[in-house]
Amino acid sequence: MKKPTIFKNSLSIAAIVVAMLSGHSLAAQNGFSDENGGTTGGAGGSIVYATTGAEINAAICNRSDNDTPLIIRVEGTIKHSNTAKKSGSCNTRDDQIDLKNVSNISIIGVGKGALFEQLGIHLTRASNIIIQNLHIRNVKKSGSPLSNGGDALSLENKVSNVWMDHLTLEASGGESDGYDSLVDMKNDSTYITVSYSIFRNSGRGGLVGSSSSDTDNGPVTYHHNHYQNMDSRVPLMRGRLGHTYNNHFDGINKSGINVRVGGKMLVENNYFENAKNPLGTFYSNDIGYWEVSGNEWNDSTWSDEADEKHPAGSSKNNPVSTASVSVPYDYDLDDAKCVPDIVKATAGANKGVKFSYGCQ
Repeated sequence: MKKPTIFKNSLSIAAIVVAMLSGHSLAAQNGFSDENGGTTGGAGGSIVYATTGAEINAAICNRSDNDTPLIIRVEGTIKHSNTAKKSGSCNTRDDQIDLKNVSNISIIGVGKGALFEQLGIHLTRASNIIIQNLHIRNVKKSGSPLSNGGDALSLENKVSNVWMDHLTLEASGGESDGYDSLVDMKNDSTYITVSYSIFRNSGRGGLVGSSSSDTDNGPVTYHHNHYQNMDSRVPLMRGRLGHTYNNHFDGINKSGINVRVGGKMLVENNYFENAKNPLGTFYSNDIGYWEVSGNEWNDSTWSDEADEKHPAGSSKNNPVSTASVSVPYDYDLDDAKCVPDIVKATAGANKGVKFSYGCQ
């Protein structure tokens, strides 16, 4: 496949102005969230500081209408005991942060950091949203306390143009331990980028499409993320188009990138290690397709082809492309061998929102 033109560290004048106005960097915002008119979050709007979930809800509710741009800069621990439903131009709850029927909002961790302790963030009928530099952990769907169906972040029902960046998302186990997923996208969630984030210690990384009939999600881009000790769904993609590049997959216990129901995934310059079945169609016979290029498959193991198990590689051969997949945007590709060092230095919350400047 012909590679896209590379513009190293390039930004349009408009993007620079947006970054200055919004108080957060757009330097690494590429991928599908840049399409469909782009994603600027609350750029140009009021800046509000919050140290509790109640203050986040109040900021959302105090806007003059649901489209008024808003930047919420968060510091401290956001938890059930300091989160309360507010009224006004909003639809908030006291057991999760709900961005419902809203647009043009940024939620950004600042200062000593923002930890969402057992409290998830839910988007529904929302557009032009930026979520950056937050640590979200141990959101539960069973046991106590409950929040957001056990998802750290969930997008559903006509959500568009979302950039999730420099996040640390983690659980303390899988479904049997009371947790569900780290980032789920379903029911018409479109034009999304997940970048420079850590996915850690979870049974499920995330899905794009909740069932074989839920195929109107995406396109979605994943880049410069670190997947550590994950069982599966990094991601699980049903239908449409995905792009995953320059990610470090470090400890995939059951299955990795799982493409189904005719979905297509462009898989470029990723670094896989200690990964079981890192790419293929798993737990289904509804086959997906992929184009692979420039990946490192270190210490990767593959199951044999079987019913509802269709690995992209084998004990004798690394994966080969089964489709031609292209994306409409320009992007930088780091060499896969450099990815572990780059991602270690840049991915996750509370690292200064650093971006890759290539192999050093």
